[in-house]
Amino acid sequence: MAVHSTLPAAGMRALCVVALISLPSILLPMQSQDGLQIVALVAIFAAIFTFVEYSVASPSFIEFRSAPPFNRLRFIALFTTVLVLSLIMRGFEAPSTLTRLMQLLGERIGGSLDFPFSPVRLMVLMMPEGTESRVLYLISITAGLAYLVSLLSIATFGVLLRFHHWPRRSGSFNVWVNLPMFDPTTGGDVVKRLNRDSQINLILGFLLPFVFPALGKAVSLLFTPIVVNDPQTLIWMVAAWAFLPASLLMRGIALSRVAQMIHVQRKREYARAAAEGLLPV
Repeated sequence: MAVHSTLPAAGMRALCVVALISLPSILLPMQSQDGLQIVALVAIFAAIFTFVEYSVASPSFIEFRSAPPFNRLRFIALFTTVLVLSLIMRGFEAPSTLTRLMQLLGERIGGSLDFPFSPVRLMVLMMPEGTESRVLYLISITAGLAYLVSLLSIATFGVLLRFHHWPRRSGSFNVWVNLPMFDPTTGGDVVKRLNRDSQINLILGFLLPFVFPALGKAVSLLFTPIVVNDPQTLIWMVAAWAFLPASLLMRGIALSRVAQMIHVQRKREYARAAAEGLLPV
């Protein structure tokens, strides 16, 4: 693939990343000029990183670059989460029909997912005693919506695996390009390593929604209580809490699928070699 042919797509992805990072600042009033500068700086660095990773022949960090729509699905999930949470917060500054709809939706979903020992309930319990009821209400409705988006993204990826045979629909799967931080030539059998990494990601993805609030509660008790006064801080905290576990679960499922593909390919090649009499007696 020629480098110049990837530049427009890389530039478009970089602009999408800038839009994602800037979205809360656009929809919500900034608390300070320093905050605006930090957002701009982070957006610039993220855009440069994305542009470089998608314009070079082989990426250095981004996985499954040539196996769409894995990264697109994750980006859409994160963008949707940040957009919905920003609209909820905007409703308290500039109410509209859309923001009120998001708030009502958050109340319904947050209430449905806020049951004992649920991740949403743990997020609410993470806050220290004396936290304003308004903040607890915001955490409940935003966590519920964010968690629902993460579950829908995982379900969508499962549908792609089941009915669209990902990643075969995107052509041949190149391990070197799609798993740049995975060296198939070292560390033992590739299938075993991929399955091991898959299991680790699945376990972490399942536990993080529960572990993160527990760690936050421990920090509040042992060190400084968590205070969420800035709407943008709340947005990114809840978005990270919901997106990172979903991303790990999707990565675990993807690695398991790649391991399965390699295993099937090995069996096929072994059977072909046996049929042609190429195996040693």
